[in-house]
Amino acid sequence: MQSHSKKRVCYYYDSDIGNYYYGQGHPMKPHRIRMTHNLLLNYGLYRKMEIYRPHKATADEMTKFHSDDYIRFLRSIRPDNMSEYNKQMQRFNVGEDCPVFDGLYEFCQLSAGGSVAAAVKLNKQASEICINWGGGLHHAKKSEASGFCYVNDIVLGILELLKYHQRVLYIDIDVHHGDGVEEAFYTTDRVMTVSFHKYGEYFPGTGDLRDIGAGRGKYYAVNIPLRDGMDDESYESIFVPIISKAVAAEAARYVSAATRDAAVMSHLFNITVNQ
Repeated sequence: MQSHSKKRVCYYYDSDIGNYYYGQGHPMKPHRIRMTHNLLLNYGLYRKMEIYRPHKATADEMTKFHSDDYIRFLRSIRPDNMSEYNKQMQRFNVGEDCPVFDGLYEFCQLSAGGSVAAAVKLNKQASEICINWGGGLHHAKKSEASGFCYVNDIVLGILELLKYHQRVLYIDIDVHHGDGVEEAFYTTDRVMTVSFHKYGEYFPGTGDLRDIGAGRGKYYAVNIPLRDGMDDESYESIFVPIISKAVAAEAARYVSAATRDAAVMSHLFNITVNQ
């Protein structure tokens, strides 16, 4: 049997993350992140990885994507001063699905901080796999909260990765379309976004098969809209070939660019994609 080298796994977790509370009856429950952490401890999985406490992302870090006025608003709004921010709450889509709760800004800081730190760790080649269960808030827009998401930690993490890598492949398997991440990179060919999601009278209502990117980003947004009734076998039969082709296409494009820029090194690359 062929031996495989162990991949270094790191995991970002702050014990305070489970204290944040969106409100009674709200489906978004940060407490589940703490429950996941407890499972990780009780099953002994923590022995297989390095655990780090994420830093709180600064306003400067978050405004690498989000607008200055939006981040100032998130930093200022609290349950006890909401009446002073009625216009801004409407403008930034904060109120119902994305409520104001105690510690909102700190929650965003921890979520974003974990994903940015994970990207830095990958850039330094200090780990092969990084996990941030406090992140994944893929609906947040540049100046707007959406779908329980306020700060798009994924976009911030990808921007960090782009400092060291020419291209990034983003794969989203949430049941909802990854609209915020797709929108952020819709016109660039440096990020390919691939989203598998339920589609048809379902939030956020975006992610049509024909949405493929624009300008330099044309064909770099890949959407796989799915209907009810999907089972594991059917999902795998779609996921595996699509991701294999996406990886193969990006690998081929990388080789093509390298060949163009340094023709004398064209035989240096030998990339095999197993399907």
